[in-house]
Amino acid sequence: MSTVQLETPAALRLEERIRTRQAKVGIVGLGYVGLPLAVEFARAGFEVTGIDLTDSKVKRINAGDSYVGDVPSATLEPLVRSGKLKATSDFAAVRDLDTVNICVPTPLRKTKDPDMSFIVSACGEIAKFFHAGMLVILESTTYPGTTDELVLPMLEQGGLKAGQDFFLCFSPERVDPGNPKYNTSNIPKVVGGVTAVCSEMGRLFYSQALEKVVAVSSTQVAEMVKLLENTFRMINIGLANEIALMCDRMGINVWEVIEAAATKPFGFMPFYPGPGLGGHCIPIDPFYLSWKTKQAGIEARFIELAGYINGQMPHFVVDKVQNALNDHAKPVKGSHIHVLGVAYKKNIDDVRESPALDIMLLLKRRGARLTYTDPHVTRLDLEGEQLNSQDTALVASADCTVVVTDHGAFDYRKIAEQAKLIVDTRNALKGISSPKIVRL
Repeated sequence: MSTVQLETPAALRLEERIRTRQAKVGIVGLGYVGLPLAVEFARAGFEVTGIDLTDSKVKRINAGDSYVGDVPSATLEPLVRSGKLKATSDFAAVRDLDTVNICVPTPLRKTKDPDMSFIVSACGEIAKFFHAGMLVILESTTYPGTTDELVLPMLEQGGLKAGQDFFLCFSPERVDPGNPKYNTSNIPKVVGGVTAVCSEMGRLFYSQALEKVVAVSSTQVAEMVKLLENTFRMINIGLANEIALMCDRMGINVWEVIEAAATKPFGFMPFYPGPGLGGHCIPIDPFYLSWKTKQAGIEARFIELAGYINGQMPHFVVDKVQNALNDHAKPVKGSHIHVLGVAYKKNIDDVRESPALDIMLLLKRRGARLTYTDPHVTRLDLEGEQLNSQDTALVASADCTVVVTDHGAFDYRKIAEQAKLIVDTRNALKGISSPKIVRL
């Protein structure tokens, strides 16, 4: 139980509204983070308004039709019908809200510095309708200091003071799309405020709808938590990929090495190599930290090196494909190469930063004729060329099949029987022995 005293009129009023579920909740950005969060608060009994500038998303939500894999329409539709959840593209809705969660994208520019334009735009719109007594929580992944240095001045410019008149926090999103065990409701929620009162208000708010809330002392700590989590993963995957490159040169099965090492009950955590990193987080988030530390005169060497190694993996895979075809007296140019899985991870439909795209582009530029199968991604734009997902039976006619994303829907034993040649980048064909299988 928190010992922080909520003494200002604004704090006491908001506390009462949150505890009694009378607080009107707003979510800005209705993507894979914002929509599940909106659903959880609506299920907890709050009246939730989602704000998104994409009209098609607004229309689909208001029709009870979900476009996010982790939110079934069967879950969304009753909440919409009951009036607990609605969507709009009009930021004027902020006038009537008590809380606002900002869940907008924070991509990297090509120069690997953070693009804050979505956050700035959202905060600018919120500021137009901002009022005393509000709780604002930024969830978009960003560099340490963003909440205090960027968001706080925009909200205080009207004369209201954080910690007294309104409350400002940062809480890193930890969504893992497609994870059947961990979701928005049961992943512990970290939250830190610009003041102790702000942190307590954030803790109180999330605890109404989520199973566990971890309050930390500041927004910077909360911002750093997310970057540590994903940097840890990115660097260890980079190490696994470098070990894979070494094992390949020495003729050692890297998958067997990792499995044997993982039998150690202490001091080792298995990470696995692959065709490259994908998604919105792991390939991107560590570079927020790298960019910020450079401003402080510190070089993030682990991050830069791991980023380089992971970035080289699509090239390594393409070289594997080329060598495998050469061994069968075929060049890449003119060969039919069929790719299994183009999403960035198994069993989801997200292709953002997917290594499959890099691999396919590299093969295309070497003259390959490409097709693909992905049960979750029906269409794909490859440098202006529109490709449609094909039946897996196509592997029988392909010169080479490349397993890039190991979706659970694939029948790997049948694929191994039908394919002429397979390059397996995920160890998806584990336990299947055949001279036509080339493993990473």
